[in-house]
Amino acid sequence: MSILVTGATGNTGRHVVAELLERGRSVRALTRDPRRAESLLPAGTELVSGSHTEPRSLEGVFDGVTGLHITVTAGVAETGPELVRRAVSAGVERITILWGGYVGPAENAVAESGVAWTRLEPQEFMSNALTWSDSIRDESVVREPFDLPSAVVHEADLGAVAAAALTEDGHAGRAYNLNGPQALTTRERVAILAAALGREVRFEQLSAGQAIERLTRSGVPRADAEYVIGWHADPPVEARTPDGTVDRILGRPARTFTEWVTEHKDRF
Repeated sequence: MSILVTGATGNTGRHVVAELLERGRSVRALTRDPRRAESLLPAGTELVSGSHTEPRSLEGVFDGVTGLHITVTAGVAETGPELVRRAVSAGVERITILWGGYVGPAENAVAESGVAWTRLEPQEFMSNALTWSDSIRDESVVREPFDLPSAVVHEADLGAVAAAALTEDGHAGRAYNLNGPQALTTRERVAILAAALGREVRFEQLSAGQAIERLTRSGVPRADAEYVIGWHADPPVEARTPDGTVDRILGRPARTFTEWVTEHKDRF
C-alpha cells in the first residue's frame, strides 16, 4: 500500500518523500510534471501526474493509497475539502496536513474527515534564508526590516515528523507546532552564514514599507505582502520559543541553523 505525497517536489514535500522511502514505505508523488520530478526525487518514487489544487485531475491516483500528505498552498484552501473527500472515499486511513499558516477550510476538512489526522504547524523555515542568496552573492549584504528572534525549523525535520505521523501510532488528532532548537535574530543568522562562507556579510535594515514594496515588485499581491511583513513585525510566541516538539517526536535533537547552512552554503 502506498502513501501519496502532494507538493512532492516543493520545499518540504521532497523531504517527506525521502523520509518515507527511508522508512521502507511505498511512496506515490503527485506532480504536474513527472519528467521534471524524476531529477528532483529519490529513486524508487512512483510519480503520478496531477495537482492537489485540481481534485478532478486525480482519477485513479488514490488507488491503493492508505496515507496522504497534503501541503496547503494558495489553491488548496478552496479545493482541500474536495481533495479530502476523494481521499477518504478511496480508502485513505491517515492524513498529515502542512497548514497554510492558519486553520482554514482544508485544515478543517482534514480534522473532520473521520480518519487519523495530524496537522503540522511550522512557523518559519530555515530555507527562507535562500531569499538572501542573490544579495549575498552579488553584494555581501542582507536587507530585512526586522531583527527579531525566530526559532526557524529545518524543512527536513518537518519531513521526518510527517513521515513519523504517517507510519507510527500516537499522532492522531494532534496539531504540532514545529520549530528549531534556537531562537536566532536575523543578524545572528547572517553571522552564521558569514562564518560558513568565510567572508563579511552586512545586515542592512529596511523600513516595513520598503519591505512591502520589495515583495510587491516581485509579484506578491499587496495584501499578502502586508500580511507577511506584519507577521515578521510581531512573530507569535510559538515562532520565538523553541519547544522541543521535533526532539520528542523524532527521538533526536532538531537540526540547527548551522547544520542547514553547511548543507546549503554553495547556494550563497
